[in-house]
Amino acid sequence: MAGFLALDELFEGRHFDREVIVLCVRWYLRFKLSYRDLVEMMAERGLSLAHTTIMRWVHDYAPEFERRWNRFARPAGPSWRVDETYVKIRGKWMYLYRAVDGEGRTVDFRLSGKRDVGAAKAFLRNAMKTQGSAPRTITLDGYAASHRAVREMKTDGQLPANTKVRSSKYLNNLIEQDHRGVKLRIGPMLGFKWFRTAAITIAGIELLRRSRLPSFSVRAALVPIRADSLCDRGVSWMMRHADGSGGTARLRTAEGHPRVH
Repeated sequence: MAGFLALDELFEGRHFDREVIVLCVRWYLRFKLSYRDLVEMMAERGLSLAHTTIMRWVHDYAPEFERRWNRFARPAGPSWRVDETYVKIRGKWMYLYRAVDGEGRTVDFRLSGKRDVGAAKAFLRNAMKTQGSAPRTITLDGYAASHRAVREMKTDGQLPANTKVRSSKYLNNLIEQDHRGVKLRIGPMLGFKWFRTAAITIAGIELLRRSRLPSFSVRAALVPIRADSLCDRGVSWMMRHADGSGGTARLRTAEGHPRVH
């Protein structure tokens, strides 16, 4: 497909098989594992890895997987719950803007160094671009800058004038609970060193979380993902769709024989 490297090119020059790379990236983004945990887990499987190697895989491949998977993304619902949470980078708190729809599906997210009107506007503009449409309803917390951002965007014509704005702690419980899943995964990482790598890692975490909900639309003939399963079928599924071809992925059993899914 235009704009995407073939799988052989994508993993060209790597010392390890692509199934190993995808497995390590997926497990790191999905589960509460450190890079050194994964090194130990791979050693038990006969593979000698450095933790910095897995870190480079995450930074290199998480954006590529997200870009390819976004081709299959389903649009979120028209009612958005918008809120922000905190992420520590180099010892300083940064702000992660997030939104989900009424069913809990991720609308969009954006990491920002500021929590102000400009940051709220940038998040909403990006969310509308991602979804291809504006929301009918936006539920916010009581933070004044977010409400001002919506008012100014409606005045400037960036949001439809009939967009309904609500402020309800009860309704925003959905997004606040959704924050927990992301924060629980980020917590064991003990903070990030760089803004760019933080944004990449969070995007990968969000991708794996989205895969557990009906957030993607792919051909019915393809095997559904189970991102919460510690079996190699999930790796086969990710590899199968990395180029959108639906081709069969071959994995190796413990005895070294090929296994076809």
